Amino acid sequence: MNSKIDWFFERCATIVAFSIGLFHLLNVSGFLTLSTRDIRIFHLLMMLTLLFLMRASWKGLEHSVFDKLVRIALIVTSIASCAYLMSRWKAIALSGGETVPLDISVGIVVLFLVLEAARRGVGLVLAIICLIFFTYPFYSSYLPGVMYGRGYSLSRMSEFLTNTGQGIFGIPLGVSATYIILFSIYGAFLSTFGAGDFFFKLATRFTYGMRAAGAKTAVIFSTLLGMISGSAAGNVAVTGTLTIPMMKKEGYAPHQAGAIEAVVSTGGQIMPPVMGAAAFIMAEIVGTPYSNVMKAAIVPALLFFTSLFFVVHLQAAKSGIKPSREELGLDDSVWMILAKGGQFIIPFGTLIVMMLNGFSPFKASYYSILVLLVCHVIWARKLSFDIVTKSASAITQGAKSVVPIAAACAAAGIIAGTLGITGLGSKISGLIVFASGGYLLFALVLTMLTAIILGMGLPTTAAYLVLATVVAPALAKMGLPLLTAHLFVFFYGCVSTITPPVALASYVAAGIANADINRVGWTAFFYGITCYILPFVFVFGPALLLDGNIASIMLAIASGAFGVFAIASAVVGFAKTVLPAWQRIAIAVAGIAMLHQGWASDFAGIAVLIFILWGAKLASPNTNKT
Repeated sequence: MNSKIDWFFERCATIVAFSIGLFHLLNVSGFLTLSTRDIRIFHLLMMLTLLFLMRASWKGLEHSVFDKLVRIALIVTSIASCAYLMSRWKAIALSGGETVPLDISVGIVVLFLVLEAARRGVGLVLAIICLIFFTYPFYSSYLPGVMYGRGYSLSRMSEFLTNTGQGIFGIPLGVSATYIILFSIYGAFLSTFGAGDFFFKLATRFTYGMRAAGAKTAVIFSTLLGMISGSAAGNVAVTGTLTIPMMKKEGYAPHQAGAIEAVVSTGGQIMPPVMGAAAFIMAEIVGTPYSNVMKAAIVPALLFFTSLFFVVHLQAAKSGIKPSREELGLDDSVWMILAKGGQFIIPFGTLIVMMLNGFSPFKASYYSILVLLVCHVIWARKLSFDIVTKSASAITQGAKSVVPIAAACAAAGIIAGTLGITGLGSKISGLIVFASGGYLLFALVLTMLTAIILGMGLPTTAAYLVLATVVAPALAKMGLPLLTAHLFVFFYGCVSTITPPVALASYVAAGIANADINRVGWTAFFYGITCYILPFVFVFGPALLLDGNIASIMLAIASGAFGVFAIASAVVGFAKTVLPAWQRIAIAVAGIAMLHQGWASDFAGIAVLIFILWGAKLASPNTNKT
């Protein structure tokens, strides 16, 4: 009996997922013309329905009849409440915000549904954070000092958060209903039609014959998929099953293989052109074209991945891993792989060109999907029904993958709305400014710590949504450009997934690698240390964000490349030979100096690096002495 009910729930989830995915494709194509509020309410309705169909109330209750009844009740409640909101929002808007008691009651129900969805879809941590912010107006009048507030009633909070565009149906959910779901479907199309296999073969071919070829393949492969997936832990789960065993076979210790995959999967979200899901939200909040976000992030992202290449290479050299000539089952040359993969390269190129030419990201992704389908037919040299089944599967899987992100976005609307109506956001920002004494460096350190702590245990998108509303305004208050401030917290929202003691990406990698969780977590933290340094560097050296003249930008990129090499050497503790502690400290300082923008620091850093490398060469057992 239970198996039949489970099968029924799964079928319903598939139908709902396909329906909402098709709805958004038709909407962006122009076949449907609905208002922004209608789209957001319908998006929330379908995502809540899909979530309650897919997720049990608690782990262990998946097959119980009681859980099924609870889920059915939640689905019916979601449909009824969202349908009511859809029928009432125009009347409320035209009346200047006048509501009736039933509006308030339905709003409270929707708030409960969103909190429950956040708990099921993202985790208890986000639900608790949202609940703390939501209840702040009820006890703020009893708090001392800067945290004091006049307070608001439950009815006023319900009215504001569910009947205006500044709460649940604000920017975060709007981005989920436009950018994120379209890119998620786009990523599912690439995966379903075989892009993952193409990326893996291409990455393997590029690294063939190199030392640490498996690890370098993991860096390239996970980067290509990670920037589309938008989930560090999810990317580890997908790519780690291929790359981690490869690295272990190559000679890396299990904890090292797991750490490399966790770091590179996390870093995929800062790599343009897609940058996961959070960057689209950033563009909306900052009020800048997405192309500007890509432009600002490209150099820091490249420096981060350059540092990872150095880390895996130096770790391999330190561990005595020799260059491998194993073909890994590949029979094709690079050019043959590129020719066969043209059906993925052309759509991806279409996406980038369209975004750089001013098309909105969701329009660009829609047309890129169409180009992908045309290319698939051309490469297959036939038009078969297979393309329909694959497309339906891609739409379904793409919509399902958005469910936790949509729940996070709706929950973030509660936080953003509460901060707006109570003024708590400006108070927290003021508190950071006050505690820093007006010094930007201290404010950045406080913001970094706050970002990492708030981001722990949350997926990147959820972490950034919290950070963008709570701590980013503090940096903007101190005169930092708004995009730079948001990039700063975005980077720390990303690396929170590899920051112990709560490191989601590292936990998943540890499970695949059969390694100790804490050891993988701390190893990933050290391997990814460059990403903790880069935000400070681009705040004080905007040339890394491509802001400045050509000479300063080129100097910053060149010195940055040497800087990340020095930091990688310090992290691994190897450069031609094992480095003693004092040399590791010296070369780390030299690396930071070279990352810092300025001729003097670059010269000093290069001098220290040359001195240590020269000493390491002399001490190397492979040095030929005459």
